[in-house]
Amino acid sequence: MPSDAPVLVAPDSFKGTFSAAEVAALVASGLRAGGREAVELPLGDGGEGTMEVLGGSLHEATVTDPLGRPVVARYALRDDGVAVVEAAQASGLSLLSESELDPWNASSRGTGELVVATGASEVFVAVGGTATMDGGVGAVEALREAGVAPRMTLICDVRTAWEDAPRVFGPQKGADPALVKRLERRFASLARSMPKDPRGVPLTGCAGGLSGGLWAAFGARLVPGAAFVLDELGFDSLMRSARFVVTGEGRLDEQTLAGKLVGEVATRCRQAGVACHAVVGKNSLDPFRVRLLDISSVREAGDRRALRRSGRELAG
Repeated sequence: MPSDAPVLVAPDSFKGTFSAAEVAALVASGLRAGGREAVELPLGDGGEGTMEVLGGSLHEATVTDPLGRPVVARYALRDDGVAVVEAAQASGLSLLSESELDPWNASSRGTGELVVATGASEVFVAVGGTATMDGGVGAVEALREAGVAPRMTLICDVRTAWEDAPRVFGPQKGADPALVKRLERRFASLARSMPKDPRGVPLTGCAGGLSGGLWAAFGARLVPGAAFVLDELGFDSLMRSARFVVTGEGRLDEQTLAGKLVGEVATRCRQAGVACHAVVGKNSLDPFRVRLLDISSVREAGDRRALRRSGRELAG
């Protein structure tokens, strides 16, 4: 690889702190200050921020939030005619205060309304980050009432199967142990009533079963988010022509090893023989697990100055 080849800066967002585009720009500015050319490629894995990185012109629609209140949500329309919807825009956990969390009654209806509002025949739905545990019932109802059934690709940020969703996601959405048991019974009952049984199918438990509900009702395609986004954005070609890659996320932890975006980036770099460095908000992995990822270095950077400094250090 020529010494003047550009560095590919390909991070996820630092959730709640910096968007992927902000992280990429800050690290790239440090690299350039250190004399390195840099190419910025903000990434996402199906959670919040995925719509931004997949591109398209932004539009707004008024839909219902998880508690049935009106909320203005954005969606994107790409040049190829595909719409991009983030479930979190309509049904997101971030739309509720802690005291409003209600995993039994929160509805995914707004996500279905947002898909309808796009008017597109093909829709990418990033399903991460919802406040709902309704198995997608609300979204399915909204689509059926509108008589709309676009081709849907569900971009999933975790591989959780349907039956595990209450245990995995219920507590973070406000469910106590007793409510988790009730949700497990709800999910078992819903599975028996669906056109296709989502139990045992990886990715069907995402967003409190929203992915499984849309898969069962409409035959929506389920895809692992990190791999899908990397392929959509042409990551492999850019990575192979880069001097090295800088990726990152808010927290490097066990989930990184289980198919999250930084893990997927590191795997592809290793297979291509391209060095990969990580800049993260917090590193919770021990050195052995970092070696499993085959990441050349990990730098913690919690603010703008530290992100720029990390880029400059990597340039040297």
